[in-house]
Amino acid sequence: MRFSKLQATGNDFILVDARTKAAEWPGLAQTLCDRHFGVGADGLILVQNSTSADLKMGLFNSDGSEAEVSGNGLRCFAKYAIDKGLIRNMSSGAKPGSLCLSIETLSGVRKVEACMSGNKVRRAEVNMGLPRFDPEQIPARVKVDIIPVLNYPLLIDRRKLTLCLISMGNPHAVAFLSQPVADFPLDQIGPKVEIHPVFPQRTNFEVARVLSREAIEARVWERGVGETLSCGSGASAIGVAARLLDYTDCEVDIVLAGGPLTVSWDGVGEVLLGGSVEEVFAGDWPEEGSSWK
Repeated sequence: MRFSKLQATGNDFILVDARTKAAEWPGLAQTLCDRHFGVGADGLILVQNSTSADLKMGLFNSDGSEAEVSGNGLRCFAKYAIDKGLIRNMSSGAKPGSLCLSIETLSGVRKVEACMSGNKVRRAEVNMGLPRFDPEQIPARVKVDIIPVLNYPLLIDRRKLTLCLISMGNPHAVAFLSQPVADFPLDQIGPKVEIHPVFPQRTNFEVARVLSREAIEARVWERGVGETLSCGSGASAIGVAARLLDYTDCEVDIVLAGGPLTVSWDGVGEVLLGGSVEEVFAGDWPEEGSSWK
């Protein structure tokens, strides 16, 4: 099985052209993503056929659970599909030298505009869609009188968190801090927030500190993965929450360990997420011991 490994600000994925392949993907995702005995990645992305978009993205976390969407994953998907020539008759993007791609996900169709350098994608901007704030849509088991939920209190290990609850096609809980995010014990608190009973489908958890109206530093605990160097949907959720709280303007850089992501949101419409993307390497996974055919 031929694969490529791509990364978007340190959020790394293994991509496979699965249009003609069948496999026990959850188990294979766990094997492939293992950083000691496999290729090593945050997730496995499948390129599949779609009847509603140019292509369909299947996404499995490193623990084998299936995820609805990933902003960085979509950007990696676009680079893989375009660089490998998997789509014919692509439309031009709004920006000079860019191409547009529509991708079906479990949370709906997402559009990506890929910026070209020669015949390769170097940067990609994905339309993350409309943020959702209704607790039932996130989902979150909370009873509130005001939506969006921007100050939900949660007590974890005697630490009181104030959470902004948002869905970007997947659930997010964002906590703004006054101290540097590097000082926060994310490895201890993150797993407990992820599986808290308030979140019936678990949640992604972000801690963020506003540096200015143009920049926010952040760390992310991803559902089914753990702490990652970057998270596109997490950055989007942070950008939305910060705009609602009037911490930032319409465009803000979310500075993560793997690099900055730019989030644009006018407070009403769809969220745009942009950043760099690159292929790390390609290889072959042996058929022996793998449940695919």
